[in-house]
Amino acid sequence: MKKQKIYEASDKMISLIKDNYDLLQSLGSFGINLGFGDKTVQEICEDNGVDTYTFLAVVNLTINGYSDFDNDEQLSVPTLLHYLEASHVYYLDFQLPFIRRELAESIDERDRLGMLMMKLFDEYACEIRKHMLFEKKTLFPYVNSLIGGESVGEYSIETFSKNHEEPAAKLKELKMLIIKYMPGDSRRNNMLMATLHDIYNNEEWLSLHAQVEDKIFVPAIRRLEQLHKQNDVTKNISTMVFKSGTDCSDMLSERERDVIVALVQGMANKEIADHLCISVNTVITHRRNIARKLQIRSPAGLTIYAIVNGLVDISTVKL
Repeated sequence: MKKQKIYEASDKMISLIKDNYDLLQSLGSFGINLGFGDKTVQEICEDNGVDTYTFLAVVNLTINGYSDFDNDEQLSVPTLLHYLEASHVYYLDFQLPFIRRELAESIDERDRLGMLMMKLFDEYACEIRKHMLFEKKTLFPYVNSLIGGESVGEYSIETFSKNHEEPAAKLKELKMLIIKYMPGDSRRNNMLMATLHDIYNNEEWLSLHAQVEDKIFVPAIRRLEQLHKQNDVTKNISTMVFKSGTDCSDMLSERERDVIVALVQGMANKEIADHLCISVNTVITHRRNIARKLQIRSPAGLTIYAIVNGLVDISTVKL
């Protein structure tokens, strides 16, 4: 029986398993094997190179629904990434084939009903595999690039978050089909009953896996993206300030410099247009050109640029 409590680093790992046997499926994804005696969670995590805080975050979300991670800077992105990658391998290479074998042994594939059951499961498995392989080829390399501080292009975690929905329609059809049309043979009936139980258990596992991605992983990557953008601004400004023998303001037209001055003084596009006697569309075009030339897109970055290059006096800047 599951016990509802918030687990801590000082708790014995064996107590977590005794209280919540479903955690057995998560241990392998963290790279933790059985045989840990009476060691604490922290000791086991340290022995296996796993960030203890992040391990407990996943445990307390999946067991107790605790999910206040939006501003949690203690989470380890490398630990989360390893956990998710290993979870995908576990599900695709072990769990889906295991359930398929169970299902195949429980039905008569020569029967039209049995053939339909297998067809529904295979279609569901194909959708899941496609979904997880997309993350492997797109999301995980993107996160690795962020961790390494590399340039990452236009992709963002919001792209993943908006399209993150597990396929479930085929599995729902399969479950209803099994429930409504169980075979009369008692042996097959018992086997199919056990298979159905495993399908429900693994559907719950997949739902919890999605929660870890949505409530822990996505907020952690948002913070990493923000840090990456801030570092990019700092690098760009440093390049401009210390570029030998070059006046960076020469990169801009006189009108573009006027737009920067107005921006750092706190004017909106309409106010800038009125101030410079130009259209709002022209202001927007100037801003695009400024961002392209300077590779600075934040108001803070433009403010520092303007001060460093003598376009404004700091006393005139709206802070």
